[in-house]
Amino acid sequence: MRLEEKQKPSRKKSPLAIGGFLAVLLSQGKLLLAFLKVGKVGGAVISMFITIWAYAYLAPLPFAIGIVVMILIHELGHVFAAKLKGLPVSAPVFIPFLGALITMKKNPTDAATEAFIGIGGPILGTLGGVAAFALGVYTNSPVIVSVAYAAFYLNLINLLPIHPLDGGRIATAVTRWLWIVGLIGGLVFIFYLDHYVNQLIFFVIWAMFAWDLYKKYVKYRKREQLVSVSTRFEFAADHLLQQGYIIPGENHTRELDFTTYTDLQGAGDGRQTIVMYWQGIGFEGHAYLPQQSLIRRVQLVKVDRVQKESGFYLGLQVQVDFSPIGNGERYYEVPAKTRWQFGAAYLGLVLFLLFMIRLVHQAGIMD
Repeated sequence: MRLEEKQKPSRKKSPLAIGGFLAVLLSQGKLLLAFLKVGKVGGAVISMFITIWAYAYLAPLPFAIGIVVMILIHELGHVFAAKLKGLPVSAPVFIPFLGALITMKKNPTDAATEAFIGIGGPILGTLGGVAAFALGVYTNSPVIVSVAYAAFYLNLINLLPIHPLDGGRIATAVTRWLWIVGLIGGLVFIFYLDHYVNQLIFFVIWAMFAWDLYKKYVKYRKREQLVSVSTRFEFAADHLLQQGYIIPGENHTRELDFTTYTDLQGAGDGRQTIVMYWQGIGFEGHAYLPQQSLIRRVQLVKVDRVQKESGFYLGLQVQVDFSPIGNGERYYEVPAKTRWQFGAAYLGLVLFLLFMIRLVHQAGIMD
């Protein structure tokens, strides 16, 4: 998730803050993505125009278009970095007054890869801001220079070492002690924000990050984590009717047999697949697990009867209980040279953004 605080020019702040707060909550359930999912890039295009329209209520249309372009460039940095690592990602989906996000269709397997994808956005986003600043100075355009200023500011905010901001992801490959810096620095940053509702937005993000650290390193450090996910299958069942099979009721439950495997190459490279069976009716279902896990139970929890033009179907709701195993501490094992490289890039990017923000002020072209 990318966070955004509206920069010059600005007329109001309440709609911005309310929209941002709602987007923070929605992002946790991926509800917005489901709503905007129209083909591969449909959601990105639709959400982009909605965001421009929303910004146009608070700022001139050229600024609204410019800031959305800067956000797009930032997100494309993540996309390109993920592609370089061979990881599939979704198209960017824009959230008015907050930024944009992409979703990973396959998670990184180590901290260095996560950091590489994380730093890709701020690097390309900063380059986009530099290009906008140069164009604004060349054309003596206050609006374009204001867009560049906002781009520098937003990329700098994203480098705070707090999950889910980019800085929190980069910190995984530098040192996790930066998360402590993020906890302390995040509170200081919240204190100095210029509007109480914006303070509330960032406090929600900070609190989620603090709670996640507490669960991971204090509360559940020695406890096995149990996760439950549900999936639904539609099973063609005309043959059951023809055979006089007694169709189970809606509340029918049972444990299903299963097998699991992980592809080492091909489309499912690195993903754990679970195959579940209900041999009495001839059902076989396949599903991917979000990460490498120990499967504890596969249970049928609900049965729906569905009549379609093509025939009779059973809607089978299946719940899978599993314990993630991941790589544990091995995930954070990064060679010293790589840590120094990410650390230098991270610090250099922060200093460069601060320099560019100061340079924009010295140029004196903004409205």
